[in-house]
Amino acid sequence: MSTKPLQVLVLVCSTRPGALGPAVGRWLIDAIAPRAAELGVDLLPVSLGDLALPFLDEEDEPASGVRRNEHTKRWSAMVDAADGFIAVTPEYNYGMPATFKNALDYLGREWAWKPMGFVSYGNTSAGTRSVQHAKQVVTTLRLVPLGATVALRIADTVDNGRLRPDAGRDEAAVGVLDELVRLAHALRPMRERTRSGSGAAPLPGSYVRALTPDDAPEVLVLQRCCWVEEALANDTLSIPALGESLEQVRAWLATWRAMGLWRDGRLLGMVRTRRVGDDWHVGRLAVVPDLRGQGVGRWLLREAEAAADAGCHRVVLSTGARSRHNIRLYHAQGYRTESSDDATAFLAKPVSADGAIGVPGGEPAVAG
Repeated sequence: MSTKPLQVLVLVCSTRPGALGPAVGRWLIDAIAPRAAELGVDLLPVSLGDLALPFLDEEDEPASGVRRNEHTKRWSAMVDAADGFIAVTPEYNYGMPATFKNALDYLGREWAWKPMGFVSYGNTSAGTRSVQHAKQVVTTLRLVPLGATVALRIADTVDNGRLRPDAGRDEAAVGVLDELVRLAHALRPMRERTRSGSGAAPLPGSYVRALTPDDAPEVLVLQRCCWVEEALANDTLSIPALGESLEQVRAWLATWRAMGLWRDGRLLGMVRTRRVGDDWHVGRLAVVPDLRGQGVGRWLLREAEAAADAGCHRVVLSTGARSRHNIRLYHAQGYRTESSDDATAFLAKPVSADGAIGVPGGEPAVAG
C-alpha cells in the first residue's frame, strides 16, 4: 500500500444563500478531523458555490478529456488529485441540487474508481431521496458510492442554524470516513491503471507507472526478495539493495528515474535509470520470483534502454562478479563485461548512431 496520504474532498453542494449546507459541512469536518489525522487523510472542504461553475459550457463532451475553460480546468485538477469524496447535500423536490448534478457532469475520467460518501439533510426524508438520485448518477461516472451514510432530519438536528451536539451522529460520520478510506485504498490500483497512460505491458492486466518516494515500502520488499539470490551466489550480504533501509530507498527514488510494473496493487518488477556523463546507467532491475522466465525482466530492460537520453554513448549496468546466470543473460542482450573485481562485474553496450539499443534474447533476473 502506498504511503501517500489520501485526499478527500468534502463537497458542500447547496449554493442557496442562507442554506444549511455550510453548517453541516463544518460539523462534518470537526467530527471526522481527528480520525482523518489517524488514518493519514487530508480533508479539503469545497463549496460548489465558491467554484462558481456555470451550467456546463464546454464545447467538447466531458468524456473527451478536453478542457477549454479555466473554471473547468481548475475543477478538473481538484477532482483528479482527490482519492475520494463526501458530498454534503440537501434534497430538492425528491432529488439532488442541480448544482451538484452540474458539477458531476463537467468531468469524466477524473471521477473514475473513487469512493463517494454522503451526508444528507432535509425534512421528512432527511435528504435520503437526494442520495438515491445521486447514486444513479455517480455510478455511471464509475464512482463507487458507500453503503454508510448519515441522514439528518432538520427538525431533530438543528437549533438556530447550528447542529446540536450528538455523539452518536459524530460516530456515524467517522464510520463513513472509515469505509471511504478502506475503499479508496482498495480502488487505488484501478485509479493508477486509468492514469498510467501506459501502452502494451508484458502481462495481462499489468501497467507501468513511475515510482516515487511514496512507493518505498513496496520497493524495499521487492529488493529484499530478489537480491537474496544475488547474496547466495556471491556469498556475501554486502549488497546495497539487500540491506538498504526504508529511508535509503526513499532517498534514491527521489534522485533516479524509476519505473515499476504493477498489477492489482502489487509491484511485479522495477528498473531505475539515470545519466552520468555520456553513459546511461541501468540498475535495480528486478522481477518477483514467481514471474521469472516470462519475459518481464527482458521487457523492463528494453524499456529502460529505450528511455536513454539523446547523446548517451553507452548503456552500463553491474551485477555480482559470481552471478554467472545474470552475466550470461546480459551478454545475450548485447552487453560485454568491461571490468570485474572480486565483488562486482561491470557491463556495457554501445548506443548506435541512430540511437538504437537492444539485442533480443535472455531473461535478466536482477541487476545492481
